[in-house]
Amino acid sequence: MQKITPFLWFDNQAEEAMNFYLSIFKNSKVLSVNRAGEGGPVISVAFELDGQEFMALNAGPQFKFTEAISFFVNCETQQEVDELWAKLTAGGEEGRCGWLKDKYGLSWQIIPTVLGEMLGDRDPEKAKRAMDAMLQMNKIDTATLKRAYEHA
Repeated sequence: MQKITPFLWFDNQAEEAMNFYLSIFKNSKVLSVNRAGEGGPVISVAFELDGQEFMALNAGPQFKFTEAISFFVNCETQQEVDELWAKLTAGGEEGRCGWLKDKYGLSWQIIPTVLGEMLGDRDPEKAKRAMDAMLQMNKIDTATLKRAYEHA
């Protein structure tokens, strides 16, 4: 069992959100669904997305998600960026620089691994060109990043 687990507060969509996330991320599974009595409404769920455990609670509309907390997803390929972006923005909204909100209002950062490598380059001009290109994007496009990074 992992020591720290993100705990998400939903109005009444915890099970729906869990199933949505399970449909998007590989190597995912339901860990538990807790109901208020047999056949009663779902109180909480626990699930795993690609090895990361989460818990979610149905607790009413008092609190909403904000960008102050987001989930950063390292993507190895542009195809992975494209697929996750399309699925997570369905019913949600695009943000800048790889950020998005899903249909539940939860913020995600869908970031290709190569972006971190470019931004950490020892050549400050290359890193700056990559940063400047990224700042113009919503969904991160690695081909555009590479062109900016490699060409003065």
